[in-house]
Amino acid sequence: MSDQLPPNGAARDDAARDDAGDAARAADADAWATACAEDLQAERDRRRARYGPPPGSAADELRRLVDTVADKLSGLQSPLLGTVAGPAAQQVVRQVVQQAKAAVEPVIERNPDVFDHLAAAGGELLAAYRSAVQRQESRWTTRDTASHDSHHPRDLGERPGEGDAGTGGGQRIDLD
Repeated sequence: MSDQLPPNGAARDDAARDDAGDAARAADADAWATACAEDLQAERDRRRARYGPPPGSAADELRRLVDTVADKLSGLQSPLLGTVAGPAAQQVVRQVVQQAKAAVEPVIERNPDVFDHLAAAGGELLAAYRSAVQRQESRWTTRDTASHDSHHPRDLGERPGEGDAGTGGGQRIDLD
């Protein structure tokens, strides 16, 4: 029976079923991808409504910081300069701010990923520092009796060089 080929019509029916199955699987995969995309968009919308807009890249944040500082400095009224020098001083401040923005902006444009990398590295350094401080604080605040060594001069209350466990040449060894 296995040596016999199916009739021509049966082969076409099997091929049609396979094509229909492939189309159904493709439709299912497409429906799954669409549902996932909709769920992801709904979650993003929910988070945006709850927490506000997400922060931009580090380069965008730096750009906003420069713009905010520039606006604050430009609008600053200095009581030290008085009314005579006020407009001239404001013009100088605006010019300095524009020069600073002109110097910073090309760097941000050329290397936006560098700022993201620096922000991530700063976070990692902060985490390492925090871990080191917490370990040191735990050493200072907790007494671990298991680490107490009854033979170590530190734990015996002796100063280095005193007692039998010292490292100095306190004994003479006769080699004869």
